[in-house]
Amino acid sequence: MWRKNHLKSIRKEKDEEYVLGKKLVVASLKDIQLHLKVIVLFTTSFTIWFLFLLVLSPKRVSNPIRVFLSTPPAECKDNFSVYIYNLPSKYNFDLLRDCTSLNIYTDMCPHVTNNGLGSPLPQMGSGWFTTHQLIAELIIHARIQNHPCLTEDAHKSTLFYVPFYGGLHASSKFREPNYTTRDALAVELVEYIQEQKWWKRNSGKDHFMAFGRTAWDFMRSDEVADFGANKLLNMSPVKNNMSVLVVERHPWEGHNQYGIPYPSYFHPSTSSEMVEWQNNMSYIDRIHLFSFVGAPRTGKKKVVTRDKVIKQCEESSKCLILKCGHGPSKCHNPREVVKVMMRSNFCLQVLGDSYTRRSTFDSMLAGCIPVFFSNHTAYSQYKWFLPSDPTTYSVYIDLERNHSIRIEEELLKIPMDEVERKRRTVIELIPTFTYAHPNSTSYGFKDVVDVALKALSDHVTSLLTSPTLLDLA
Repeated sequence: MWRKNHLKSIRKEKDEEYVLGKKLVVASLKDIQLHLKVIVLFTTSFTIWFLFLLVLSPKRVSNPIRVFLSTPPAECKDNFSVYIYNLPSKYNFDLLRDCTSLNIYTDMCPHVTNNGLGSPLPQMGSGWFTTHQLIAELIIHARIQNHPCLTEDAHKSTLFYVPFYGGLHASSKFREPNYTTRDALAVELVEYIQEQKWWKRNSGKDHFMAFGRTAWDFMRSDEVADFGANKLLNMSPVKNNMSVLVVERHPWEGHNQYGIPYPSYFHPSTSSEMVEWQNNMSYIDRIHLFSFVGAPRTGKKKVVTRDKVIKQCEESSKCLILKCGHGPSKCHNPREVVKVMMRSNFCLQVLGDSYTRRSTFDSMLAGCIPVFFSNHTAYSQYKWFLPSDPTTYSVYIDLERNHSIRIEEELLKIPMDEVERKRRTVIELIPTFTYAHPNSTSYGFKDVVDVALKALSDHVTSLLTSPTLLDLA
């Protein structure tokens, strides 16, 4: 009897557990359904809100490249401020709308995205982009727009930035045969700026522009064959009053021109990204003595030196060469370019179409010591950004005067401890010639824009307080 009653008791408990379990399952299902409804409702609302901002936002429509973070900028620690002119859009943003026509050789549409950084390169890590070498004016504009020393009070401003996308405009008009048409937008800009109140305060001495092309593209001369340049930098108000930042200054006539580094592919947002990269370049195994990345040139006197450099590299078992040219090439792959330079102790920087090369900064970014064959490839160009003593970070070989010099032999003469010192200096310089991500406000190092603005401020202050100018006033 006890066993029978005990079995009944067990069955009853199991039945109660089953019912309870069933109720719990039902309750759980109801709870899950309720949570799912909440999640679906939230997701739908967020999606509608996002699409509204994406499609209907006036800021998005009127200005497709300004994508700045709302994070408050870091405190301005320098004794200057910079004011940005709100130019009519025909001088900058309207030019981007016809991005397929900005360069007669390249479709610039992919390159004007992300404030000029181009498309991200996630396979290379955080902060890497397919940045075009002639796009600096967009990056500089975006950086100043988000700079801690930016001011909206023109009365108190030290510097006045004129955000004209003159480099992109110039390259779009290279094949324009009519000089008046080719010069038109630049002439209109200069006339517009001269009418402004703040120009008249100091005759434009505190005004500056920044371009991602060489000075030669804005200095058309009757003494040189026409290759498509306009006359912007030869116009008196610009030449005698303003300061101009260019990736290559005129070595002899560019008294108001200041060389700024070509943008490379790395645009870190934080100091930790920068330090990590510098550490990686300090310890990487460099298996090649020297390397060259570039293409042969034809039809110019300067190509003689380049041809000799390429020939010597090809003949040396210690040189790694990456030849470039028209059509598909590894030279168009940033990862391949940087990889060659990371494996090399020295990178040959021989002039080509002009004196300077973007490759100079690509190689130094990779911790590769640059080897120059002309003083005007770097030494006379980037005095704000590179040490005054070029022997601390580079090698100079005068191949033009002495055709018998063997590059390999010259480089092998350099003691290893000196090579290490040069490389250490190059790696320490990386932040100085890097363009930080425009959206970053707390990147923790002084980049190209920081260095340029401080140097411009010092120059303008000295200029405006000089006795000569005061006497004229």
